[in-house]
This record gives sequence, C-alpha cells and structure tokens, in this order.
Amino acid sequence: MVSEQKKELVAALQAELPEGRVVAPDEQSALLTDWRGRYQGDAIAVVFPRTTAEVAAVVAWCRAHQVTITPQGGNTGLCGGATPLGGERPRLLLNLQRLDRIRSLDPLGGFLVAEAGVTVAALQAAAAEANRLFALSLASEGSATLGGVLSTNAGGVHVVRYGTMRAQVLGVEAVLADGSVVANLSGLRKDNTGYDWRDLLIGAEGTLGIITAAAVRLFPRPRWQQTVWVALTDLDAAAALFVALHETFGDKLTAFELIGRTVFELVLRHIPDARAPWQAEGVPEWAALVELSDTAPASGLDALTESFWGETFANGWVRDAAVALSEQQRVRFWQLRESASEAQQREGVSIKHDIALPLAQIVPFIRAGEAHLPARFPGVRIACFGHFGDGNLHYNCFLPSGLDRADRAAAAAEVTRWIHDEVVRRGGSFSAEHGIGLLKVKEMARYKSDAELALMRRIKAALDPDGLFNPGKVLPEVG
Repeated sequence: MVSEQKKELVAALQAELPEGRVVAPDEQSALLTDWRGRYQGDAIAVVFPRTTAEVAAVVAWCRAHQVTITPQGGNTGLCGGATPLGGERPRLLLNLQRLDRIRSLDPLGGFLVAEAGVTVAALQAAAAEANRLFALSLASEGSATLGGVLSTNAGGVHVVRYGTMRAQVLGVEAVLADGSVVANLSGLRKDNTGYDWRDLLIGAEGTLGIITAAAVRLFPRPRWQQTVWVALTDLDAAAALFVALHETFGDKLTAFELIGRTVFELVLRHIPDARAPWQAEGVPEWAALVELSDTAPASGLDALTESFWGETFANGWVRDAAVALSEQQRVRFWQLRESASEAQQREGVSIKHDIALPLAQIVPFIRAGEAHLPARFPGVRIACFGHFGDGNLHYNCFLPSGLDRADRAAAAAEVTRWIHDEVVRRGGSFSAEHGIGLLKVKEMARYKSDAELALMRRIKAALDPDGLFNPGKVLPEVG
C-alpha cells in the first residue's frame, strides 16, 4: 500500500476515536518487535483504546476498510503471536494496555472482574488486598497482561494445584469480528445455557475475538507455606519424589519445578547475587523446587514435612535440601528458578522448545535426549527445566561453537524436528504454554491431523469470516 493511502486510512481512523488513541508506528517501534527479537512487524498505526466500546469501534472500522488487527498486551509472548505480520492487507496493532481497570472484586463469590490490560502482578496485588489469592504466577508477571495470558492459556508454576488460565476464568467479555460485544462476567460457577464460547476464545491468541475483560477466580490465601530446594540423587528420584509428595500432601502440593545442572549453573554465572541454596559444594545433576501450602495454620504440617523429608533421605532420593525459613528467603528461592530464562538469554542463542509430556514419559524422554543429541551433535549443551508437576518442560539446546550460519540453521532444524517428533511419539505436545503464534505454525501442519485442522478452520471461518483477526498466526495456510 502506498504512503498516501496509509495516511488516508490513519486519518479516517483518527476521526473515529478520541485524541491520542492512534499513534504512528515509528513512535512505538518497540511494540512492533516481539520480545525475543525474532520478528519485526509493521502496521499502519498502533491504537491504544481505553474502553471496550473503543475496541468495538476499531474492529467495526477495520472490517469496513478491510484492515487486519493484531491484538497485543504486554508484548511478552515468546512465539511472535502479538507481532503484526501476515497477509497482504494493511495491518493495525491494537495494544490493550490502557484497558487497565479492575472493575469489581467479590470476596464472597471468589472472583474479580478486570480488563485485558491489567498486569498479572496488579491482579495479584488486588487479590492480596482483599486477603485472597490470584493463583497465576510467572516470571513476566510484572508486564504480562490478563488479555495476553488468556490468549495463550498461560500456566505458570502453580498449574499442578490451580490449573491453567482456562481453569481460573469464570467468564469473559470480548469483541467479535463484526464489532459486536459479548459478555458473561457474572462469576457463575454453574451456567449450562448453551455453548461455552468462552473456551473458544481462551488460548486462541486473538484469532477468533479480542478479549477485553474477564472474571477470574480468587482463592483463599495460604496461611502455611513451605518452600524447599532439593538436590536430587538422580533423575528417577524426581518422579519418585513427586509421587510421594502427591500421595502424602494431596492438593497442598502447589509447585514442583525441575531444573537441570546446566540451567542452574547459568543462573549462578549470570544472575547477580544468585547463590546455590545448599550447604554442599557443587550443583547437582538435577534439582527440584517444591512448594507446599495450606489455607489452615500449620497444625501438625511442620512435623509431617520434617518426617517426610527425613524419609526422602532414607529412600535415597535426596542428597541435600534447603528449607526457606522466611518470606525473604522464599522469594530468593523462587528468584533462582524464575531467572532461568534470563540466564540463558545472557549466555547466548539457544534453540528453545516448550513441550508437554505425560508424566510417565518425562524421565524416558530426557534420557532419550541425553543419549541422542550429544551423539549427533558433539558439544551440544541441553538446558532442561520446567514444571514437572504438570508435564511441561522447557527443553533448550546450545549448539556447539564453530558452526557457520548455514550449518547452525540446519542443525537447529534437525534438533527441533527430533525433539518434537519424539515428544509427539510419546503422546506429548510441541506447545505447552507459550502458544503457537508465528513460530510454530508449520508444526501445526506437521503434527495436527487433517480432521483437527479442518475443524479449526471451520471455527475460524464462522467467527472471523473476513480473516481480520491476527492473520498468519496459529492456523497454517491451506495447501
């Protein structure tokens, strides 16, 4: 599209909205690049609506002018889903960060209603003020927004107890492709009145509708908590320990994070003031960060956990353990885990994989990777960590040095193909919590059945017949 046509379109859009809502893309260039710097998008304008009505007006205008829309929250996504790329039509970036109101909080009903631009950290703080818990916790919570974590059905570190975002949402408000608004924000736990369209929008990455607000569940705040870094004797001990924790503590098991030696060493190397939590020297081959919590006071739980951890030493699963003795120490323990991605980024470029496996397949998969990848690519370093409790691993690889660009690209493609093939062969998924975006569209074509893809396309055609919403994301092109 020539420059004059773009100017005319932008001027027409500016006339539809209050002053300051429509911004030239060169004034917000950072928002056109994804968080990893992998994709550089372009748009005729960046729009910052402040209300659902303004979002609806933008969508109606875009439909009339056949301008496509990429919705964006905090721009913390890892697969390019919020970057305006795809299709030949002019594109608009719709940033929702200014929809930032918490509309209501109902302690009795156990939910709050917030707009899409509210950050996860702000949701946590609002819940805490009411002596409640918003359970999602993830490293990017200071900038990730409610709309963004809903669009990818984010999980975070507490899925083992509270579930993904889909399990934590009671209703949503959204703008559809014709500019109409649908809303169900009453917080009802039971409502069997037809199709649950809410679940179609959650995890759809803005390809079916634009979520503008949601009613999210709140939980009682824990009154007792224990956070422990465990140095495991071997990988099998991780599975044995998880089973024993679940059998002993049930839903008091809040988190079970696995971290391999390579990742822990990178955290200690690159993160200022990071210290290993154990007395013994050296980093274990495998470690686990375990968190237990209960809404009741300790009332015997301290004695039970002391006995339990003693048994893990006797069983040969654990060679060292460090228990957080204060909230400050608990925060430091979690900082070690949450710094894993940053530490890898500082180390250099790695090939990243966000995979999910049946729990019984996690150890066999890791062992298969340890056998295959170093044999095929001598010098490769495997950086494995993640949410063992829900089967989600971040399985990343640093290729050996000395490869030229072409050989590195070929090696990266082969590594990813082997990992994804192996995961799917074992009944797993090549995308666990980061979504599909632009990055994994080809994987959808490879691993999803023709019937599944056809069903998804029928849903897309029904809800977005003009293909306005986030083109190029999630669904591969036909042919």
